[in-house]
Amino acid sequence: MAEIGARARAARYPLATATGARKNAALNAMADAILARQAEILAANASDVAAAEAAGIAGSFLDRLILNPKRLADMAGALRDIAALPDPVGTVIAAWERPNGLQIERVRTPLGVIGVIYESRPNVTADAGALCLKAGNAVILRGGSDSVHSSRAIHACLVEGLKTAGLPEHAIQLVPVTDRAAVGAMLSGLSGAIDVIVPRGGKSLVARVQAEARVPVFAHLEGLCHVYVDRSAELDMALKIVVNAKMRRTGICGAAETLLIDSSEAERLARPLVEALLAAGCEVRADAALCRIMPALKPATDADWATEYLDAVISVALVDGIDGAIAHIARWSSSHTEAVIAEDARVVERFFAEVDSAILLHNASTQFADGGEFGMGGEIGIATGKMHARGPVGVEQLTSFKYRVHGTGQIRP
Repeated sequence: MAEIGARARAARYPLATATGARKNAALNAMADAILARQAEILAANASDVAAAEAAGIAGSFLDRLILNPKRLADMAGALRDIAALPDPVGTVIAAWERPNGLQIERVRTPLGVIGVIYESRPNVTADAGALCLKAGNAVILRGGSDSVHSSRAIHACLVEGLKTAGLPEHAIQLVPVTDRAAVGAMLSGLSGAIDVIVPRGGKSLVARVQAEARVPVFAHLEGLCHVYVDRSAELDMALKIVVNAKMRRTGICGAAETLLIDSSEAERLARPLVEALLAAGCEVRADAALCRIMPALKPATDADWATEYLDAVISVALVDGIDGAIAHIARWSSSHTEAVIAEDARVVERFFAEVDSAILLHNASTQFADGGEFGMGGEIGIATGKMHARGPVGVEQLTSFKYRVHGTGQIRP
């Protein structure tokens, strides 16, 4: 691990000054390699999937692990999308002139060396490696043991792309062991080699990272996402959005886990919304008020409001309008993503002003909580903290800044 840190530290300097054209050439070569090596990657993934099935891994987690030709094509496409983004390094964020004639610029710079610790999702290997490279950073990747063969096969493609473009092959390194001690070594900072840690995984992983890290962390907490359906909502729209928010992919962090319905329109809204979820194969756990309307539903407990199911399960509550929705979200949300379905502009305005989560949506599915859908080309994760990065962590969020000050001989009196 010490050698990995030293190699990453050495790679950061040529990366910080690499041209956008060279970084883009590497990214496009990586995409080419993933498509060319599709059979190898799928074979490696089949090995991981077989081991996961033998271990009895849950279906929603298995979905995160599985690769197929379409997902590999999407992975290669994401690399090309990142290549097409403007190079953030050297971008002037702001510029102004002081009364004494000093010209001041705030300019984007790479963070340095980023450590990314993740579970299950082999696509993170490509996304994280590509985003860090585009932002001029070296990166150390530590994937989960359940996706180790898939990640190694994808990483080989990333290294091939770096070599093709003449960039340091150690700019993107994959920790070669699954020992948990490697995570501890990264959290220590590898003797100053790592500048930032980005965890992407379950609650226990993020909790460990936050407790043990000796370097700054871009925290990606659980996605306890809510959808509030207001009395002003159009029912047909609400039906489509709610089912999609929960059931499109249940195992992603943007999947809705709690549905809140305005109690003043419970008879009109609650029954069709719940029936649509049940018809889609979703288990519904309801509060006492909803159980009185639909007695066959399973009662929800306090634990349900605090649970990220990552499965075809949702908790549903009737709330006292926008006031009740805001209060429920404030108590139970993980500050990840929330959605409001409403036609009343005043309701939307209050929701956007008073709900304090990283991503807020109006009349749209929570499954859009994704850097690619935001036009960022991809993301390392959704940061739920408030320092430096919040929301999708894409290329710009993987940079810092410095000030350039131009003078004409000024001295301070």
